[in-house]
Amino acid sequence: MTSHKTTQTMKPATAAKKLGVYLEATPAEFQEGVVTRSELNALQAEPPQWLQELRRNGPHPRPVVASKLGVSIAGLARGGVTEALTTEQIDALKQENPEWLQKERATQADVRKEAVRIKEKHAEQAERAERQQQSGS
Repeated sequence: MTSHKTTQTMKPATAAKKLGVYLEATPAEFQEGVVTRSELNALQAEPPQWLQELRRNGPHPRPVVASKLGVSIAGLARGGVTEALTTEQIDALKQENPEWLQKERATQADVRKEAVRIKEKHAEQAERAERQQQSGS
């Protein structure tokens, strides 16, 4: 019996997410087809001009916008940013530095500090448990 390896495919929306680009800004042939795993790998390894341009200038999807601004996706929504933004628009927002952006960046910094604190606490607890286990055996 021979096994036939099926080609793994994904919807264009999934591929766009993995590539970090805004689907609606991609070429029509990308949006209308399916993307195989090998095609995705090829796009990541050697991005065509359109992909390089999208990554450089946008419009960028919300996760990328949030990352470039240093805030969460929820923070973007609270700030009223619900659409994809270009690099130029992101840079303008950074220059303008509205109050909501300052507040969301501070919130994000607090979240990161708390995540580090929790991680350190868990590592310390695991170390303590390991020492107790070693001394008990």
